[in-house]
Amino acid sequence: MTPFLAKAAWLLLAGGWIVIRYPYARRARRTPVASSRRGLRERLLMAVSFTGLGLLPVVYLVTGAPRFADYPFQPVQAALGVLVVAAALVMFRLSHKALGRNWSISLDVRDRHSLVTAGIYQHLRHPMYTAFWLWAVAQALLLPNWVAGPAGLVGFGVLFFGRVGDEERMMLDTFGDQYRVYMARTRRIIPLLY
Repeated sequence: MTPFLAKAAWLLLAGGWIVIRYPYARRARRTPVASSRRGLRERLLMAVSFTGLGLLPVVYLVTGAPRFADYPFQPVQAALGVLVVAAALVMFRLSHKALGRNWSISLDVRDRHSLVTAGIYQHLRHPMYTAFWLWAVAQALLLPNWVAGPAGLVGFGVLFFGRVGDEERMMLDTFGDQYRVYMARTRRIIPLLY
C-alpha cells in the first residue's frame, strides 16, 4: 500500500457513493414529499457532515493542506482502510436497495411511504448511518493527516447525534406501534450492540 493508493481508495469511496446514490436521488425528486422536518438546523447538520466527509478531505487531497497536521503514512493502517471502504460501499448499496422509493437525503416522509423492514433493515434501523460511519473510519485510516483524516468522524458524528433522535421521532409519528415493535427487535447501527 502506498500513499497514492490510499488517496485513490478515498476517491473510489466518494465516487462509488455518488454512483450508488444518483439513481435514488433522481427518483426521489419525482416522488412527492408528504411531510418534512427539514429546517435550518437540518441544513447546518448536513453542512457540518459535508465539511468533514467531503470538503476537508478534498482540500487535503488536492493541496496537501494542512501540512502541519501530517503524520507518517502507515501501509497496514491504509490497507485496513481499503477493507473498510469496501464494507462502506456494500452497506451503502444494501441500504439504498432496501429503501427504494422511500429514500430521502433528509428528514422526509414520502407519499405512500412504507416502513422498510426487509433486507439489511431486518437487522439495523439505520444501515445508511452505519455506511457513513464506515466512510468516516475509512477516511481516518486512509488519510495520514490529523485534520483531514478524522474530520469525517467529527463531521458525521455531529450529524448523526444531532439527527437520529429526530428521525426516530418522525418514524414513530408516522408509523406508531409498528415502528415501536420494529425498534424493539433491531439495533440502530451496529448489530447486537447499538
